[in-house]
Amino acid sequence: MVVNQEFKALIEAHYDEFLRDLAKVIEVQSVRGPAELHAPFGKGPRQVLTVAVKLADQYGFKTSIVNDAVAVAQWGPDTSDYIVIVGHLDVVAAGEGWQSDPFKLNIREDTLYGRGVLDNKGPIMAVLFGMHLLKERGFYPRKTLRIIFGSDEESGSADIPLYLKEQPAPEFGFTPDCKFPAVYGERGIVNYEIDTQIKLAALQQISTITGDQAKDHVPDQLTIEVQNQLIEVQGKRSPSNAPELGVNAIMLLAKAIKKRAELAPELVTYFDWLLDSFDQRYFGEGLGIDFQDEDSGKLMVTPYLLQKVEGGLKLSIAIRYPVTVTEEQVTAGLKKAILPGSELRVVRRIPGTMHDKNDPRIKQLSAVYAMVTGQDGTPVTTTGATYARAVPNIIAFGPSFPGQKGIAHKQDEWMTNHDLKLNMEIYMNAMVGLAKMEEKK
Repeated sequence: MVVNQEFKALIEAHYDEFLRDLAKVIEVQSVRGPAELHAPFGKGPRQVLTVAVKLADQYGFKTSIVNDAVAVAQWGPDTSDYIVIVGHLDVVAAGEGWQSDPFKLNIREDTLYGRGVLDNKGPIMAVLFGMHLLKERGFYPRKTLRIIFGSDEESGSADIPLYLKEQPAPEFGFTPDCKFPAVYGERGIVNYEIDTQIKLAALQQISTITGDQAKDHVPDQLTIEVQNQLIEVQGKRSPSNAPELGVNAIMLLAKAIKKRAELAPELVTYFDWLLDSFDQRYFGEGLGIDFQDEDSGKLMVTPYLLQKVEGGLKLSIAIRYPVTVTEEQVTAGLKKAILPGSELRVVRRIPGTMHDKNDPRIKQLSAVYAMVTGQDGTPVTTTGATYARAVPNIIAFGPSFPGQKGIAHKQDEWMTNHDLKLNMEIYMNAMVGLAKMEEKK
């Protein structure tokens, strides 16, 4: 494996052009909205596909939009046998607390800020621009390279079935929507609702809980009235797959509620259970489900939604479990841990995925990463969920480097110029390396 040393200089010479084009993509507010004709995931996600296709056209690639859900930029022979790089242009809602407009590419102290700059507009556009630089330099792949831009990854990846309905699955590929080095396995994900009955007299002591609570992040700000006294708590937001980096406002709320005098015993019991089970117990140890394995490490649990509902309280939790553990094992353990009279229900499940880490193509990506960065390229697993679960024969590869965690889905989402340039260099070498591997078959 020989890394092309010219790529670094090529990227540097054209980086301002790349930032100009990336800014056009960042400014589209591609958050999922109501479905419309020719816009299955809303106006913003559909609009951003058009922007990407226009740029890819300008770069000289063959383009298309499949079922108004996925944009395609293709280079090389026009065959159904192809290497794919899959990214997404939809983003989560910006939320509050940004220092600059989340839908304007902002640069402060050599760091880029904007919703999607890391997840995932920056990295997938770096792949497209890198492919453009390869083309301008004169490289031509004898194996078809295809970039596909999704528009619904953040809301369930319903875009991929619409793509695969019209197009064959790739031979191999990667998604730049996770971390480095090559990611050969992704943990299973299962979300539960736990309904606990509370008598009406006790339930009337508390009001509806308000605040930003969603499955993609640890909640950071919640408000409730207890015995007609207002309680507001302020935590720290983090992605739901990195709960240890946040301060969960649900736990802060439980602690504050418990300090109120004359709280009904049922509520005291509930909030005691909540704190004993989840407060700073990120790995299932408070529930007796602290599974772990050599490949993927410890199980991870994140409470993300607490609601007052008719007849009681509803807690929603997300669990990411190791690749050698089953959902059935997790469910069986949880049933033993919930309060008597509670009902446990699965509301979302995403099975894990595993690939052979000794696959020559995964080894090729590992070698590229090691040669470009000088870092250990040993393949890893992840707690995240990527398109690798939806698109056959692909793995996750980048964009975050070791030690970088909990950046996406937060205010002031960022990526440094250095890292984005390094991403582009890695991906250019990866595209050349994979294309040449497939030529030799």
